[in-house]
Amino acid sequence: MSPALGPDLERRDTLAAGVCAAMLASLGLWPRAAGAAALPPAFEAASLAELQSALGIATPQPSAEVTLSGPDVAENGAAVELTFGTSLVNAQRLLLLVEHNPALLSAIFELSEAVEPEFTLRIKMAESSPVWAVATTADARVFFARKEIRVTLGGCAA
Repeated sequence: MSPALGPDLERRDTLAAGVCAAMLASLGLWPRAAGAAALPPAFEAASLAELQSALGIATPQPSAEVTLSGPDVAENGAAVELTFGTSLVNAQRLLLLVEHNPALLSAIFELSEAVEPEFTLRIKMAESSPVWAVATTADARVFFARKEIRVTLGGCAA
């Protein structure tokens, strides 16, 4: 307990934080528990075919409604910043794949009406590789954007 604040103020702060968390959760804005533990085969997939099988998705088709941007040349593979998203109205999931990394699947996001489907991440890249942003829709269609990124200093072993 802080002598300057007193016990009542600390209790109020704790109560206010709890109320805010409950409100966010009830509106669907509080992040769900990490789902990676439920998807181990997807994160262990070494190829697109294995990932499709693990997630039960169709072959991705190119689409202008899926976006992916990042550097053409990454000076350091330990921190490559990528921005990816989709404007598909019925998108349910957004994936980030790095073809030549030890694990193909780098990130997966479950989308809802409460989530703006655009993300910026810093990832590690072992070597130069094609990177894919993949969006799946409610009607089981799968779309992608692809970008080749050249890495001058690998990051996965660093």
